[in-house]
Amino acid sequence: MPGLLARLGDRLARMLRGAPVPALDPGGATDADVEMMRRALRLAESAAEQDEVPVGAVVYRTATGEVLAEAFNRREIDNDPAAHAELLAMRAAAQAIGDWRLSECTVVVTLEPCPMCAGLIVNARVGRLVFGASDPKAGAVVTLYRLCSDPRLNHRIEAIGGVLAEESAGLLRSFFRNKRGRSP
Repeated sequence: MPGLLARLGDRLARMLRGAPVPALDPGGATDADVEMMRRALRLAESAAEQDEVPVGAVVYRTATGEVLAEAFNRREIDNDPAAHAELLAMRAAAQAIGDWRLSECTVVVTLEPCPMCAGLIVNARVGRLVFGASDPKAGAVVTLYRLCSDPRLNHRIEAIGGVLAEESAGLLRSFFRNKRGRSP
């Protein structure tokens, strides 16, 4: 644990200096996690095609690999500030299984969840979380906050970050580069 805290502290110091941040160690990710992240990346590409921030999410049963739900960001499409990919996918997964508790599920998302989504992940009792790129501006799993592992909360989640992080970050960089290049 001390080594992990030191690495996270180093990551934060690099972010504050504007230096490149090394990817999180995706150790612990299963083949199913990587396959689901590829699926989430395809969803993120679909989001970008619709002028949404390219974030995709998949919820699957950890034991069987059965996909329960998937979504991409829809804030612009739905005019809904809460229409984040993981929130939409988790709502659909809960409907699919008929239970708000997602303890037997893994949530895979291309970007580290924000405080709203990390809070939902805790409240839904998600079993596992896998994410791609870190979010230096709103990351609430390991970057700015640690909501999913906070011992003061009623549930803690196994979180694995950095899975296909470069692909996830590349989609986001490309999207925002294109947005900045457009005329207002």
